[in-house]
Amino acid sequence: MTVPTASLPLPDGSTAAMPMIGFGTWRMRGQQAYEATRAALEVGYRHIDTATMYGNEAEVGRALRDSGVAREDVFITTKLLSEDAGREKRALADSLRNLGVQQVDLWLIHWPPGGMAAPEVWRELISAQDTGFVRAIGVSNYSPEQIDELVRATGRAPVVDQIPWSPARHDAALLADLRSRNVVVEGYSPIKRTPMDSPVLAEIAGRHGRTPAQVVLRWHLQHDIVIIPKSAHADRIAENFDLFGFTLTDDEMRALDYWK
Repeated sequence: MTVPTASLPLPDGSTAAMPMIGFGTWRMRGQQAYEATRAALEVGYRHIDTATMYGNEAEVGRALRDSGVAREDVFITTKLLSEDAGREKRALADSLRNLGVQQVDLWLIHWPPGGMAAPEVWRELISAQDTGFVRAIGVSNYSPEQIDELVRATGRAPVVDQIPWSPARHDAALLADLRSRNVVVEGYSPIKRTPMDSPVLAEIAGRHGRTPAQVVLRWHLQHDIVIIPKSAHADRIAENFDLFGFTLTDDEMRALDYWK
């Protein structure tokens, strides 16, 4: 399969460009995480999403090394545990060692520590970027107001906010708020949060000869939302990647935008 070139340049002036289809690894550990990541790389994924919390960085790194795909061709995201606030340098060193890389492409604060924006933690991510251990930095599960607090304190904005997203949770105002701050939106759990037996999805999927899951994922892409679908099954991994052979119409996009 041809590797899609669709990616979003990150808005921090760096050379990092984020492939719009990533492979999510949440809740996969051990051999399952290794085999699924290998399958994803073989299909053509060039963006892998992991986290300290997932406990699978070592398997993801081993899969990348064994895949034969050049390190520079794969965009790797990992995330800082909120509980690791205060020991960010050690946590990043552990992630780099587990992944077997000298640099990650994107490092995120996984959740607002203690529910707070925590500018002191954000300063440590800025330091990691400035010293070259990460190419880009961002947050996950942050509100626009919390992002504003980080910017006021440091003058540096996150380039990405990784948040739950799906047609059923579509929030045009939130999307606009984040984009007005020049923050890329990355959606997680797009399938888990969507009723896949919906007649609306079935009708749209039937018109395109695609599955409901592919329709949901394509809807994200046409909104310029980065996606990280997850599966441990090789056939589903390939299906989730096969999203560039069809286009949803404006009417279909609107039907999904306002579908609850």
